[in-house]
Amino acid sequence: MSNGAGIKLTMTAAAEKFFRRMLRFANPEDAAGVRLTVSPGGCSGFNSEVLAQAGPREADTVVHLNGISLFLDAASCELLDGARIDFADTPTQTGLVFLTPRTTSCGCASSASIGLGPTVAKVDAKSIGRTTNKATAL
Repeated sequence: MSNGAGIKLTMTAAAEKFFRRMLRFANPEDAAGVRLTVSPGGCSGFNSEVLAQAGPREADTVVHLNGISLFLDAASCELLDGARIDFADTPTQTGLVFLTPRTTSCGCASSASIGLGPTVAKVDAKSIGRTTNKATAL
């Protein structure tokens, strides 16, 4: 486990509120932090999984943002380095948004590719606090 000192990652107030609510509604023993796993997926974008966990895994990097502990595996660290995590709740999208200098939307509106722009991961609000919380890039 490492402390995440080399990762440049920021979080908006909206994302912080989302993660705090997720931790508040999780089982108390699962509320030490948030596992955020991001992987390439879709036609050219990201898939992500978000769930509350009691602690990091042995090989995880722990990033502390605004008092929230994010548990990241090595692949997620690489994809999220330099990103800003946001949460969008608009008539056209609801979910986590990963804003990175390397991400753009493709024409299918269901994923994102490396370039400039946001990647949106939709999180089913009914699954918050359960161990099967899954987010998929739009």
